[in-house]
Amino acid sequence: MRHQLTGTPASRGMALGRARMVQPSLFTVDMRMLEDAEVGPEIARLHKAIDHARAELRELRSKLHGALAREVGDFIDAHSLLLDDEELLRGLDELVSVGHYTASAALKMQRDRLAAVFDAMNDPYLKSRGEDIDQVIGRVMSALFQSSSREERKLAARVGEIIVSDTVAPADLASMAGQGMLGVVTTAGSVYSHSAILARSFNLPMLVGTKDALATINDGDLVLIDAENGDVVVHPTAQDLARYRQWQRQAAAEGRRLAALASAPTLTRDGAHVRLFANAELAGDVTLARARGADGVGLYRSEFLFLRQRGLPSEDEQFAAYRDVVLGMGGLPVTIRTLDLGADKADSAGLAIRGEENPALGVRGIRLSLRYPDIFLVQLRAILRAACYGPVRVLVPMITHLGELTEVRRLLKKAREQLSLEGHELPERLDVGAMIEVPAAAIGVASILQKADFLAIGTNDLAQYTLAADRNNDALEGIYDPLQPAFLRLIAHVIAAARRAKKPVSLCGEIAGDIQFTALLLAMGLEEFSMHPGQLLQVRDRLTTLDCAALRRAAPHLFRAHTRDEVEQRLLAVVAKQDGCAGAA
Repeated sequence: MRHQLTGTPASRGMALGRARMVQPSLFTVDMRMLEDAEVGPEIARLHKAIDHARAELRELRSKLHGALAREVGDFIDAHSLLLDDEELLRGLDELVSVGHYTASAALKMQRDRLAAVFDAMNDPYLKSRGEDIDQVIGRVMSALFQSSSREERKLAARVGEIIVSDTVAPADLASMAGQGMLGVVTTAGSVYSHSAILARSFNLPMLVGTKDALATINDGDLVLIDAENGDVVVHPTAQDLARYRQWQRQAAAEGRRLAALASAPTLTRDGAHVRLFANAELAGDVTLARARGADGVGLYRSEFLFLRQRGLPSEDEQFAAYRDVVLGMGGLPVTIRTLDLGADKADSAGLAIRGEENPALGVRGIRLSLRYPDIFLVQLRAILRAACYGPVRVLVPMITHLGELTEVRRLLKKAREQLSLEGHELPERLDVGAMIEVPAAAIGVASILQKADFLAIGTNDLAQYTLAADRNNDALEGIYDPLQPAFLRLIAHVIAAARRAKKPVSLCGEIAGDIQFTALLLAMGLEEFSMHPGQLLQVRDRLTTLDCAALRRAAPHLFRAHTRDEVEQRLLAVVAKQDGCAGAA
């Protein structure tokens, strides 16, 4: 009998195949207290399980070659580094040796402690890193119990199968993708997880948060995953299959049409030029950005250098990473965002500030960098050195007031003087920009523009702070909405101020790559968008259908709306009128 479940699209597309159920590993955690004589053997048992998990990751790494190894290697390395993290390992040993907890209890307690830290994070991408902890601890637990569940975790998909699981680790996803897996359905997970990012790069349809999938779907069931509309159909009917075949034909034709846009200029229907930049963090993002015709990198997330290893990355390590991005873009501009970690996110880098009651409103972004000026100076030196290899801009996150930018410029001047004395080649100019994601900075943007060469609007955080709503809280779905009129007026205010000051302004939040918002952002006066490179062609295509001048004229009418529904209705009417004129022409 046909049954339909809903989920959240993490990687768009459709796929038809047999369900491969990967049930979560269930372990009975032994919460008894150990006797003194049991402590030594229990620590040895724990270390053996950790070694086994390390060996399992090394085996996965060795099986990957070519482009797949480059794409997945960073994810596997991140998990391997977690297994070598001194704080994690020391904490586990102390729980067993001092607390007399069993190995399984120690693993659970460490997992719960770290999960609480990640859950408290404000940045949705970094928040999703909690899945890495689950996956790594799960590997160790499996090895600890040496049960059949460990074998279940290693099962690879056969050709024509769709994985149905609670979550899927990036390394496992890569291995299964190489063996013909068609799609993924998970009951948990996030669209910002490593696995979701990987699924998008593989063009694998993926749904996350699909409740009851494990309880409803049986191994071998025929399932149709529709990650365009956010549902999975169990035992699809002939009508469902006809819809799938129609999508296949349309997707093939659309792929051929969009591919031709990779080398095309980004122009609106009335000839206005728009610049499309890519957000990047991995080498694969840079490659895809070039292939899709990006105008440059609008946001390079430097914090991943700090999260992927124990301790702080050296100046040379940072320089090499920044230089490679600059070289990879072949002369196109690269905007490097300085360290955007918060006090609750920096354990692996040794910068953590313990006991912050509200870390989302705490020492994060530029606040953290200015708290550790020597560490920040090292990053600025690395950026300056890399800027000799191509055009580079510096973007400062979490700016609240003008004084922070003044201090950044002072430190940048100091870094330049140091490097000059050491005989390094230096760029003639390095533009410094402010990321507008704090309402105070948005309201007082005229002051910020006195010291900023450009602006980048981070709508993910700006929306959360303006609307006082966590974007990951399902209960606040009706409040966290980028179409809220007050939020739109704030964005429009920032864009207008930058245009009056004749300084560039881009938008690098999630809505920049969502074609549902393209017309609205164009109406606001935005001329620079920055997004995941996989979204570039769709946004470029959408822009070709829009009349920029007409949208700008309609902007006052849009912003007089009192509710988000009014905004949506007025925007639809304006766009429909444009489409009608185009059809008549």
